Amino acid sequence: MGQSLSKVYIHLVFGTKKRKPLISEYVREELHLYIAGILKKMESPALRINSVSDHIHILFLQSKNYALSKIVEEVKKNSSKWIKTKGIINFTWQIGYGAFSVSSSKIEVVKKYIENQQEHHRKKTFMEEVELFMRKYQMNDYDKMYFWK
Repeated sequence: MGQSLSKVYIHLVFGTKKRKPLISEYVREELHLYIAGILKKMESPALRINSVSDHIHILFLQSKNYALSKIVEEVKKNSSKWIKTKGIINFTWQIGYGAFSVSSSKIEVVKKYIENQQEHHRKKTFMEEVELFMRKYQMNDYDKMYFWK
């Protein structure tokens, strides 16, 4: 095949270090736009971004030219630097992340799920949400001790 083709949708989830509620309403929308810009530069357009005070969900189309780990590294590093310029000096993302593949047929379902984060987290904690994802995706190597650092 003379051409490289790829269409991989990723639902990325990660939190603030120690789940500190540092993503305020004051910066939330601008943070989402900033992250969308990082993803655009990495040829990985954002389809939906939403967050609550202690974590973020990002649905994007992964570029064929960048490894997932590099995309996540750039998003976390640059958005962390940016948010500190907004006066949240002690801001840090957790070390780990969860990245889940999404079927083309489920894109709208995942978009809606991400859009409804504020409502969703009135019923479930971030930890309960992540553990549900781990079961759903059969991620048996999930180790709470390391993931939640």
